[in-house]
Amino acid sequence: MHIPDNYLSPQTCGVMAAAMVPVWTIAVRKVREQIPKEKIPAVGVAAAFSFLGMMFNIPIPGGTTGHAVGATLIAALLGPWGACIAVSVALLLQALLFGDGGILSFGANCFNMAFVMPFVGYGTARLIMGRVRTGKGRLAGLGIGAYAGINAAALCAAIEFGIQPMLFTNAAGQALYCPYGLEIAVPAMMIGHLTVFGLAEVVFTTAVYAFLEKTAPDQVRIGDPAHSGAAGTSLPVKLLVAGLIILTPLGLLAEGTAWGEWGADEIASTGAGYTPAGMRSGFSWNALLPDYSVGNMPQAAGYVLSAVIGVTILVIVFKLISAGTKGKTRS
Repeated sequence: MHIPDNYLSPQTCGVMAAAMVPVWTIAVRKVREQIPKEKIPAVGVAAAFSFLGMMFNIPIPGGTTGHAVGATLIAALLGPWGACIAVSVALLLQALLFGDGGILSFGANCFNMAFVMPFVGYGTARLIMGRVRTGKGRLAGLGIGAYAGINAAALCAAIEFGIQPMLFTNAAGQALYCPYGLEIAVPAMMIGHLTVFGLAEVVFTTAVYAFLEKTAPDQVRIGDPAHSGAAGTSLPVKLLVAGLIILTPLGLLAEGTAWGEWGADEIASTGAGYTPAGMRSGFSWNALLPDYSVGNMPQAAGYVLSAVIGVTILVIVFKLISAGTKGKTRS
């Protein structure tokens, strides 16, 4: 679901980035209001959950792959506005340092995964939880919300892909950017997310939340970011993050590339029959650790080291934000 650069036109990227500016502005204000400054580092831990979840690629027949995002999980812990900030920062780190998702398409990726996903997922979960108040019912509601959230985000991405050949073509009628229309993009994106990837999101969300609920039940409260944030500093959570880091090489077992994330040199062989001009001569960003690789280090070791680097940066960023945030601490 990470849209690379040059799949969307500059105009589309500009519109999506502009749409996210007021969302980020409100999200920053809401996080300041809802989460005490001493608990802001927990937003970094939540961002780490999302970052790590997206490293576990899962294959499906046909050679494509996908992954969980964890946006609904974070929304349950920190509220949807906290999730918006956490996932946005994780996506920014992925794009800048690891080349996972585009720089120009950053606004579109955030719209899908940091805005649509947590708000749809959280809203759906809260609707179900309001009617089913048992422990299992609460967890089921969260799982259904996670499923709804990731599929809503996938649909948005599919539409963004699919409108490109309708709006941007050359004199010969060839697409300048993504060459697949809605009739291809929507089924291609949704089949995987309605089945395997949606299930992965449910499992990741409910498993991590159940773990947090068991290890820090007084600090994990859906809809109460001020208390949920405290769970991010507990020892069990740190051990969980460490365990996920160690297991990240499992994501390398999935062969193939996620649909819509091929390189410009691959697009012609995926059925398009040609490489759109916008992809051939478009924007290019040289990431320091492309595809989570580290120099000549073995792939699995590089993947683990990339996970360590990513998590460390996220935690440090939010600790710095906390240190620079004005206001009194709260219990």
